[in-house]
Amino acid sequence: MSTAFRPTAAADWRALGTSVRLVVTDPALLDSCNLLLARQLAEVDATCSRFRPDSELAALDSAAGRPVKVSPLLAGALAVALRAAEATDGAVDPTVGSAMNALGYDRDFQLLHEDGRPVRLTVRPIPGWRQIRLDRAAGTVTVPAGVRLDLGATAKAWAADKAAAMLAQAAGCGVLVSLGGDTAVAGEPPAGGWRIRVQDATGPVDETPAPGSYATIGVRSGGLATSGTTARRWRRGTHDLHHIIDPHTGLPAETPWRTVSVAAATCADANAASTAALVKGKNATRWLTRLGLPARLVARDGTVLTTPGWPQPEPSWPTSRPTRACSARPASEDEAVQAATTEQAATTEQAAA
Repeated sequence: MSTAFRPTAAADWRALGTSVRLVVTDPALLDSCNLLLARQLAEVDATCSRFRPDSELAALDSAAGRPVKVSPLLAGALAVALRAAEATDGAVDPTVGSAMNALGYDRDFQLLHEDGRPVRLTVRPIPGWRQIRLDRAAGTVTVPAGVRLDLGATAKAWAADKAAAMLAQAAGCGVLVSLGGDTAVAGEPPAGGWRIRVQDATGPVDETPAPGSYATIGVRSGGLATSGTTARRWRRGTHDLHHIIDPHTGLPAETPWRTVSVAAATCADANAASTAALVKGKNATRWLTRLGLPARLVARDGTVLTTPGWPQPEPSWPTSRPTRACSARPASEDEAVQAATTEQAATTEQAAA
């Protein structure tokens, strides 16, 4: 019997400092899949966390420019981050760690409110991803002294891709994994695809969002990611800050967009593109269109713009009603890399990048 006609089952919890939602098309396999997912995310956290002093990523801070042998997991995460930097012309750059720390984002986001110390905002371009040397054959990475890495713009999305593919293969059913709105799907989808609510305000999956705009789309494959500047915000002194860094200034990006949602062949590609779009500002729509990436951009005044390929509501339906199902458009290796809710999906977190 096709899994597309089976009821779905979902589990919600937290890991990597964000919300986790797992949906499977075989309810009998939910618990075992959830256990496998928890193990994989624990490995990613121990490897890639910027906030854990015992993480493998944090150990690079003391390497003083020497080549360091790294695990295949960290090498894979770094490769994705460097590919995203190249594909986005440096708009998404993993060398923003020091800039993040300077803004006060040096701990899990839920703990930021405990520190009200003021910060001094200084324009200082980040070191740049081209200074990082990753040797996949030797399994080493070289990070210049004083450069701190932050994989926040790519690691969660990449982890969602890896987890969805692993679980779909192990369980033999359809799987959706959403990490803070970075959503990847794999295996046979439900009938009509995974119905995913893309929204402009973070909220529970089973509640219709009151503020902001939203739309429901169907996704059969690939990944969907939403990045934004309104969820992960904090104050330091008189400054209202957010976590999307402009590499040219080392400061929060000045952008006309509240949120950007992108569909792509992988969640990692989608998230890199949605984050880069915020940094690119008014040029984002043209850039996304040139890459052929379906996207939904919400301006600060609430205006919604979409690029070719993004599913449009039927003329007789209000914008909050479901649209047709589609597959995320494949992206090439050199292209950049949704947000979710529904009966069969996951809720979007606009600051998922």
